[in-house]
Amino acid sequence: MTTTPSMPASGHYNTLISVRQLADLQAAGRPLMVFDCSFDLADPAAGHAQYLRAHIPDAVFADLDKSLSAPHGTPGAHGEVATSSQSASGGRHPLPTRERFSAWLSSVGFDNGMQAVVYDRNGANYCGRLWWMLRWAGHDAVAVLDGGLQAWQAAGQPVVSGEEPSHFSSNFELGTPLETLKTVDQVQAELGQPTQTLIDARAPARYRGEVEPLDPVAGHIPGALNRPFASNIAADGRFKPAALLRAEFEELLAGRDPSTVVHQCGSGVSALPNLLAMRIAGLPPTALFAGSWSEWCSNPERPVERG
Repeated sequence: MTTTPSMPASGHYNTLISVRQLADLQAAGRPLMVFDCSFDLADPAAGHAQYLRAHIPDAVFADLDKSLSAPHGTPGAHGEVATSSQSASGGRHPLPTRERFSAWLSSVGFDNGMQAVVYDRNGANYCGRLWWMLRWAGHDAVAVLDGGLQAWQAAGQPVVSGEEPSHFSSNFELGTPLETLKTVDQVQAELGQPTQTLIDARAPARYRGEVEPLDPVAGHIPGALNRPFASNIAADGRFKPAALLRAEFEELLAGRDPSTVVHQCGSGVSALPNLLAMRIAGLPPTALFAGSWSEWCSNPERPVERG
């Protein structure tokens, strides 16, 4: 059994949307934009290549490196490092400013009256970033396609190949943020306090500091709990039922206040399936430390825990 989202009273979807529900929105001609966020950290060009081979009709490709991050110097991405006027966080995938993100949304034709649906091929690891960013920009009508492209294809829904025609530019207007972003200084200031509970979404071996394939220092932020992001996904590729997610998070928190949770991972991307899962579970809103371990460990004076 998996979570089956339903149309909320607001008239739009803001956590999960099923394949059938998305197909119905398309058939009804509702104002809608679908985003393909497929990506591969080990091969940054692979996501776009996969998109070109097969994607949901009319889907816009949202590149983690180029569209959903500020300049960060990765070869093939920007070739430069963001200035403080371009980024809203540090780390390997710094968030662009809300204004820079708004300009990108406008450039692809997304406007405030649209329902956004985001998906990937990676267990919601990358589309969660765009889900969170749209909410951070003040847009509530954004949902993750439960099960991703695999569920769409398994249901016999159509896919197309190649590039999509460009959309006319729009004028997306920023609203009051619907999500909370924490800075590295805020996280450090509350370290060890009952007002903050860090949840690290990285694989256990990376969390324990046994291996570190991406960052210069191995280990984790002292006191952080570990919940690998893939723990939220059932065997069929969809999110686990809300009741099960709630029980698992409550066990992990062991009496800690869920509203104190700050999610992090390596660079603020794979933390988001955990944040979304807590929302699906009906737990209080939580925060994101977007700079995550990559920003934390960039300063040798910050404490590191291993094991």
